[in-house]
Amino acid sequence: MKTKLFLASLLLCGAAFAGELEDANALFEKKDYAAALKIYTKLANAGNPEAQQALGQMYWYGEAGQVDEAKAEALFKKAAAKGNKVAIASLELMDQRVKRRKEIDYWISGYDGEDLKSGEFRCTAPRIPAMSKINADIDRIGAAINTWQDCYNKYVTNLNAASPLTKRVPEDIRKLMKKDELEKSNAHLEQLQANLSEEAKVSSKLILADFEAWRKATEAYVSEHNKMVKTNSSTLFKDK
Repeated sequence: MKTKLFLASLLLCGAAFAGELEDANALFEKKDYAAALKIYTKLANAGNPEAQQALGQMYWYGEAGQVDEAKAEALFKKAAAKGNKVAIASLELMDQRVKRRKEIDYWISGYDGEDLKSGEFRCTAPRIPAMSKINADIDRIGAAINTWQDCYNKYVTNLNAASPLTKRVPEDIRKLMKKDELEKSNAHLEQLQANLSEEAKVSSKLILADFEAWRKATEAYVSEHNKMVKTNSSTLFKDK
C-alpha cells in the first residue's frame, strides 16, 4: 500500500509540475518575464529539466533581467545531463560561439567591404591635368576617362548586386549570434553600404568635375590656337 501511495504521490507531483510549466511557458509567451522567471526557478530548483533549459535560455538572452552566461551554462548542463535535447544543442552553440568568436566579431564590426572594390572593381582615378595642348595628351586623357568610367559602372553594378550587405553574413555565423549582436551586425553593414555608395558618388563627381574643367580649358586652348594659326596663315599669304 505504501508503494502505491508513493507512486500516486509522484504522479500527482509530475502533473503539478507539468501544469506549472505550462503556466510559465504561457507567461513567457506574453513577455511577462518576471512571473515566468519565478515559476521556472522554482521548477528548476526542483530538478525539472525543461524548466532548467528554459531558465537557462532566459539568462542566456537576458530575459531574466540580466545576461549571465555562467548561470545559463550551468542550467543547460543540468538539463542536458537528463537528456534535454534543447539544452544539449544550447551547449553546442555556446561551444561554437567560443571557437568562432573572431568570425562573429568580424561581421559585427570588422567587415569593411574591401572585397567589393578589389580586382576588376578597383577603379584607379585618372590623373587629369588642368589642360592639354597636344593631340597625344588629349587622346590619352580621353582614353583614361573611358577606362575609369567603364570600371566605375562595373563597380556600382557589383555593389548593387551585393545589396543588402546583411545577406553576406554566412548563415552558420548568423545562427550563432545573439539578438543584440545580430542587430549590431545589421546596423554596421547597413551603414557600410551607405558609406560605400556615398564614397563612390563623391569620387565620381570629383573626377567628372576635373574632366569637365580639363575639357573646357583644352577646347578653349585648341580654339585659340586654331585662330592664331589661321591668322598667321592669312598674314603669310597676304605678304606673298
